Amino acid sequence: MTAFFTGRDGARLAFRDEGQGLPVLCLAGLTRNMADFDYVAPHLQNIRLIRMDYRGRGQSDWTGQDSYTVPQEAKDAIALLDHLGIGKAAILGTSRGGLIGLFLAATAHDRLLGLCLNDVGPKIEKAGLEQIFDYVGRNPAAKTHTELAARLPFIMPGFANVPEGRWLADAQKHYDETPDGLRIKYDPALREAFLAAFQGEAPDLWPLWDACDRFPVALLRGANSNLLSPESAAEMQRRRPDTIYAEIPDRAHIPWLDETPSLDVLNRWLAAMKADHA
Repeated sequence: MTAFFTGRDGARLAFRDEGQGLPVLCLAGLTRNMADFDYVAPHLQNIRLIRMDYRGRGQSDWTGQDSYTVPQEAKDAIALLDHLGIGKAAILGTSRGGLIGLFLAATAHDRLLGLCLNDVGPKIEKAGLEQIFDYVGRNPAAKTHTELAARLPFIMPGFANVPEGRWLADAQKHYDETPDGLRIKYDPALREAFLAAFQGEAPDLWPLWDACDRFPVALLRGANSNLLSPESAAEMQRRRPDTIYAEIPDRAHIPWLDETPSLDVLNRWLAAMKADHA
C-alpha cells in the first residue's frame, strides 16, 4: 500500500514499505516510479523492500525544475530512511537510481549496507544520453496503451525474448491513458532539469565508485546497452574485483531485473550483505 512522508522542504513524497528482513531501498529510473520494481519484487525473499517515487514523479509532489537533481533525490532517500527509523539500507538503483546510490556512497557512506547498479556506472555513454534526450518530458505519439505496446519493440531496440505482455504492462505502469492520448506520469519540467544537468563537460564520477568500499557491490549490464559500455563495466570490476556482475542477454537499457541472471546476481548480493551482518 502506498504511504507518504514529508521531505525536509515540506514536499509530500510517496513510498511503499513491504516485507521483513534486510532493508533494501529501490531507486527507480529517471522518469519512472515505484512500479519499476514490480517485476522483481515477488522474487526477492526475506527482505524489507522499500520503494519511493522521486519528487515530480508518480504520486509525489511536483516541486519544480530546480529540485529535480541527484543531490536532492539523495537527500529525499535519506529522509525516507530517517522517517522509517532505518539506520542502514542496501540500495538497488536502476539507471538514475544507481547514480543516486553512487552519490550516497560518497556523501552518506555510513547509511549504506551495499549497492547494486542496474545498467549504470560512473561513465554514461553519449548515445544513451541522446536517446533519453529524445523522449524525456514528452508525451508519446501513441494514443492508447495497446498502441504504445505495439510500438515499443521498435522504439526500444536491443530487446529480444521479451515475456508475453511485458510491453503492455510497461506502457500501463508508466503512462496514463486519457481521452486526449497517453500522458507521462511525471512533471514535464524534468526535461529541462535533465538537459541542464548534462550541459558542458561531464564530471568525473569515478571517485563515487571508489567510495563504494567496505560494503558489497553488484552490477548488471544489459548486453545491448548504449548507456553503460563494456569498457566501463570492465573498469568498474578492475577497481572492485569482488563486484558481483552479470551481463544480461537480450536486454538493452534497462534490464527488468526478473531475468534469471539478474536474479542470480541479486541473490548473491543479498547473501553477501546478510553474511556481513549475521
